[in-house]
Amino acid sequence: MTYEQFNQHCGSLIASSYVMQWGNSHVWKVAGKVFAIGGQSKDGDATFTFKVSERNYEFLKMSEGYHPAPYFATRGMKWIQQYDANTVDDEALIYYINESYRLVSLGLSKKLQKQFGLNQM
Repeated sequence: MTYEQFNQHCGSLIASSYVMQWGNSHVWKVAGKVFAIGGQSKDGDATFTFKVSERNYEFLKMSEGYHPAPYFATRGMKWIQQYDANTVDDEALIYYINESYRLVSLGLSKKLQKQFGLNQM
């Protein structure tokens, strides 16, 4: 996945907003809370970071192309970084970004969820 595809997908999600921060990272938020980050490895390769469930965290941290996200995981948060585009297909990455968006939006107050039209199923 390219940064352009990543940004296009994240931008299509309701109440999402974009900011460039943390050393030129592409940071996506839902109602002000981070759900996905596009960054670069030390080698300059694209990386994508997202929040996951406990079960997906345990699975992905041992899967090729993924590892616990620097900074987030060391603080006990369940965030994963996809660091090798050659071993991960875009469809899987989109699934995990959507899941991250859902998990983060569920953590918002009911008032914010209603204000932004989130989780209205």
